[in-house]
Amino acid sequence: MIAHLSGTLLAKHATSVVVDVGGVGYEVTIPVTTFYDLEEAGAQVSLRIYTHVREDALQLYGFKTGRERELFQLLISVSGIGPKSAIAMLSGMSADEIITAIRTNNIARLTAIPGVGKKTAERLGIELRDKMAALSSPALEEQLAAQPAGAALPDDVVREDTLSALVNLGYQRAAAERAVTNAMQEGGSLSVELLLRRALRTLSKG
Repeated sequence: MIAHLSGTLLAKHATSVVVDVGGVGYEVTIPVTTFYDLEEAGAQVSLRIYTHVREDALQLYGFKTGRERELFQLLISVSGIGPKSAIAMLSGMSADEIITAIRTNNIARLTAIPGVGKKTAERLGIELRDKMAALSSPALEEQLAAQPAGAALPDDVVREDTLSALVNLGYQRAAAERAVTNAMQEGGSLSVELLLRRALRTLSKG
């Protein structure tokens, strides 16, 4: 199994890259978080790889850090979460945000990710909550310790999570930003679920 690739970045897209290793080009599916961290085409890159084997295909999934790959492997171990859903989760939220959402059983935040329903979100909490501690960082532990139980997310975090969800659904970022801004202006106690519902209503009219 391929576990690591180092070579020249031939092509870079939001959800995939092509890496030249010794004259062989490997196409690798990546989350948006890895896309943002990668250099431009022509640069030397190193990716941690998860090899997914099916009867009809062999797919490579790449990550900038070993921590992201480990989180990806834990996510796909849960029934209802396939590689595509796990990549969507890592695209819409950072590793720390996913770990926090699972450890605090934040169902609303998890279901804001396309393809993750309430039952799947609940399974993530039940099956992975205890395993998330091993992937945590000292800074995240301090943040969790200081956060009161049931504390609301800051508005800027809610906004960014909602934007990520809309972009993952295929909406243009500019249109998504306008819809989210309008949704926030409606007021009320803001959550990703509420903003997403309002924004989608606006976008469907456009």
